Amino acid sequence: MTLLDGTGWQGKIYSGGWVDGSGEPYPVVSPSTGEQLATMGRATQADLHKAAAVASDVQRDWAGRPYNERAAVLRRAGDLWHANAEEITGWLMRETGAIGPFGGFQIMTSAEECYEAAALASAPYGELLRSALPRLSMSRRLPVGVVGVIAPFNVPTILSIRAVAPALALGNAVLLKPDPRTAVSGGALVAEILAQAGLPDGLLHVLPGGAEVGEALVTEPAVRIVAFTGSSRAGRSVAALAAQHLKRVHLELGGNSALLVLDDVDVDAASSVGAWGSFAHQGQVCMAAGRHLVQAGVADDYVAALAARADHLPVGDPTSGQVALGPVIDAGQRDRIHAFVTGSVDAGARLAAGGTYEDLFYRPTVLADVPTTAPAYTDEVFGPVAPVVRFDTVDDVVRLAADTPYGLSLGILTRDVMRGLEIAERIPSGLVHINDQTVNDEAAIPFGGVKDSGTGARLGGSAANLEAFTDTQWVTVRGTLPPYPM
Repeated sequence: MTLLDGTGWQGKIYSGGWVDGSGEPYPVVSPSTGEQLATMGRATQADLHKAAAVASDVQRDWAGRPYNERAAVLRRAGDLWHANAEEITGWLMRETGAIGPFGGFQIMTSAEECYEAAALASAPYGELLRSALPRLSMSRRLPVGVVGVIAPFNVPTILSIRAVAPALALGNAVLLKPDPRTAVSGGALVAEILAQAGLPDGLLHVLPGGAEVGEALVTEPAVRIVAFTGSSRAGRSVAALAAQHLKRVHLELGGNSALLVLDDVDVDAASSVGAWGSFAHQGQVCMAAGRHLVQAGVADDYVAALAARADHLPVGDPTSGQVALGPVIDAGQRDRIHAFVTGSVDAGARLAAGGTYEDLFYRPTVLADVPTTAPAYTDEVFGPVAPVVRFDTVDDVVRLAADTPYGLSLGILTRDVMRGLEIAERIPSGLVHINDQTVNDEAAIPFGGVKDSGTGARLGGSAANLEAFTDTQWVTVRGTLPPYPM
């Protein structure tokens, strides 16, 4: 079985019927080689409005089907992720720059998202409520109708399917706007898997377009909920626009997550944890360890160990051999990363490793003695950069870790686990990992950040997904008509 490869697909996915893109064709390009991988039809605002009308029409039938029919589609979709793993990995490597193991992680997690969504279809969806009157009183959760999903380029399969799958399982239709740079991995593959799994036509529309299409999605009257993953800056715009139209919006935004390294750790082991947290997928992960806060007694040894690991990590085209890091997504992202690095060195940081690039391949970079005013410390870099700041006391590190507008993920490395838990209570963060790095995700777990990292709304797990993609309806039932004084 194949999804896109070897099926006579010519690269204009619009002809397949599940990508709405009637606008100007554009090339999908490999960041590793510059090779054109496909040609997409760019979605327009007119495409979105047409898709919304179709989705609204077919959604009613889908919501009315028995829950086990919806669950069966999602179970088959989960199996298809695994059955087509080799082809999907190839797309992730070529289109997104992911190395093979990271592509495998995306496939495994995407499959789990579908399996969890299948279970969600049969989950309890209401409760009996007490009433002072002689009647049956209850609440139930009903699908909202059409859900809008806006997904980014960095981990495209997971960050699309984690909203698409539960929304469909609960009886909704979905309009998905992937990043145009990764519209195959984040859109076409998702749609084809669900189509082969038996999802009825018209329930999922993929709309690879720019900001104008995202704006049209948020303002489209048929769309009642928007799930957005992206930068905090863009998230503010989405939230403001959604508020004007009285839309619920779930925001999973940026991060500048801290990894705390206390002086009782094994420094070499800690440097391995820290390297993964900052360099995995070229640092293009919202949960990446953006600030390494290291206790003074082990700071020099930690920087040396981390820099040695960075220097030995191979960087290159993921399809050409065994590499640890692939390319960043495009030249704009590369130049942004390099500006953070050079600006931080100019501010007084010491370049301990990396800081160079060839084409879109940026070397894993370690910055030591970083001033807390340096740009690589204060902002989200979204690249393979590990800024290291030393601290003396626990109170110092709590102040440093909490002094940020972000609040997505937190890692604390220490032999004293209870002390780690006590520290975590003092630092606002949606996710906390004691004795692990900051990049962690599981389909069954509610996920989300606080402060500028998100609205606190969570995706993942049955309770959070049920809350995210349904409306609550209060229902009462009487046995006879009541008398009223009119």
